[in-house]
Amino acid sequence: MPRVKRGTKRRASRSKTLELASGFFLTKSKLHRAAQEAVEKALRYGYVGRKRKKRDFRSLWIVRIGAACKQNGISYSRFMDGLKKAGIELNRKILADLALNDAAAFVALVDKAKAAVPQAS
Repeated sequence: MPRVKRGTKRRASRSKTLELASGFFLTKSKLHRAAQEAVEKALRYGYVGRKRKKRDFRSLWIVRIGAACKQNGISYSRFMDGLKKAGIELNRKILADLALNDAAAFVALVDKAKAAVPQAS
């Protein structure tokens, strides 16, 4: 069987790995074996992070909406229920932006939500 040295493909693969590892600490940015392990781990973290980011932002929006609801005398769950019953279909991202930047519009939405949900005592 003929001997295969790989040549340029091997060099290109290694330089690609070292390019991805630039900025890593000590040998992780200099030596191929250490860099390969670090890059693989970093890519796994990146994949997981892209999924986490969606969760984190939704959580942030809910916190912002809940805080604005408390200021207007309604709980988050009653507010969301009221919006659903009033037929207002705004997502949490837009609601959080309104709560942060346009208080008057958010108060109007709170009033509509309060009107749509019967008050429990």
